[in-house]
Amino acid sequence: MASVRTIQVTFDCADPARLAHFWCAVLGYESQGSACVDPAGVGPRLYFQRVPEEKVVKNRLHLDVRVGTGLGEERVAALEAECARLVALGARRLHLLRADGVNESCLVMQDIEGNEFCLD
Repeated sequence: MASVRTIQVTFDCADPARLAHFWCAVLGYESQGSACVDPAGVGPRLYFQRVPEEKVVKNRLHLDVRVGTGLGEERVAALEAECARLVALGARRLHLLRADGVNESCLVMQDIEGNEFCLD
């Protein structure tokens, strides 16, 4: 049986070009029409497809954008700095989840169409 070598993450959305532009800026990816590709060829391709219906419930799947370095307040400062950059791109900050002894701190956000993602 053949194994899967690569994956593509597909987002349903209202404005594929706009959302692709946002995510390319977030991840440092390159635009490929209504898609974003990792210039190093390591990360998955993100594809944005137009659908007629609006987003109405919480995502069942979300992206974690790995930006936190260190632990404790050093990590929170890195998350907050990246959050400020992404808010300037149109993202929305929802809330900070502080480390709880099992999980490290992460920051919950929404992209420009309301899709949830985490900075971790």
